[in-house]
Amino acid sequence: MLVALWAMQAWGAEREFDMTIDEVTIKVAPTLDYKVFGFNAQVPGPLLHVQEGDEVIVNVMNNTSLPHTIHWHGVHQKGSWRSDGVPGVTQKPIEAGESFTYRFKADRIGTLWYHCHVNVNEHVGIRGMWGPLIVDPKHPLPIEKRVTKDVIMMMSTWESSAADKYGEGGTPMDVADYFSVNGKSFPLTQPLRVKQGDVVRIRFFGAGGATHAMHSHGHDMLVTHKDGLPLEQPYYADTVLLGPGERYDVIIEADNPGRFIFHDHVDTHVTAGGKFPGGPITVMEYDGVEMDDWYVWKDKDYDPNFFYSESLKKGYGMFDHAGFKGQAESTGLRRR
Repeated sequence: MLVALWAMQAWGAEREFDMTIDEVTIKVAPTLDYKVFGFNAQVPGPLLHVQEGDEVIVNVMNNTSLPHTIHWHGVHQKGSWRSDGVPGVTQKPIEAGESFTYRFKADRIGTLWYHCHVNVNEHVGIRGMWGPLIVDPKHPLPIEKRVTKDVIMMMSTWESSAADKYGEGGTPMDVADYFSVNGKSFPLTQPLRVKQGDVVRIRFFGAGGATHAMHSHGHDMLVTHKDGLPLEQPYYADTVLLGPGERYDVIIEADNPGRFIFHDHVDTHVTAGGKFPGGPITVMEYDGVEMDDWYVWKDKDYDPNFFYSESLKKGYGMFDHAGFKGQAESTGLRRR
């Protein structure tokens, strides 16, 4: 029994997931419905949560009308280069109605992600083809052991001119006029609810093609990881600049009860369709602080898993979220 336990710790578990790619419409903002290619019909795609050393198998079915692949961003694919997901280099694209199986070892720790690698300027840039891949280290840092709340924030942009037309947009001639966290623009975003004494870990993702500057009112952030890897010298900041493809992990000590806005400090990004307010805006709400009658989110229909915080408590696996699901296209999709 001890030998078996040692072997499991040394080599990891085998985790197999089934994933689809679907043509659906999501509501990015009250004024913007958007056609996307959603992993499991949602944006962001499902959370994949595994442990360092796990053998990961993902069976992908393409239910859309266009070809796609999945690139596992941050995974080095040692001995599994054909699963890197680059069309014309490591594989043929997954054509409409076809499937493909990816196999790799999760030997790269931290905050990783996955995204399409076909027509990335459109599919990743403005069609929501991305999701989080979290690989827990077998030996977490002391600061990681203190975390009481885990938060995922995936930043992206949208072009209203291409909202209802697949195959268009995402070029230098097109204009991004909506901005989001986890596929939603304020006021469709959600508050970040905490208790005094919480140690909050926020994982920022540059999922689209823009640069973001995430600013926390009332709190400094301890930047602990870059692209999933621990920093030798963590540092404090109140604004974290995030480029396309980048990930930063930060720690916030919830030690200042009140309500504090948390937003993108690229000023144009806190608009939606050219009107303020909008974009990647949330509010840190402390438990026990009174909700004033004039507070913008006083009667908010709260979704505790908007930042995948609840899913991240459930251990290892693949986790969909109903709040991210889109509406299937009426044209009818191919199904498994």
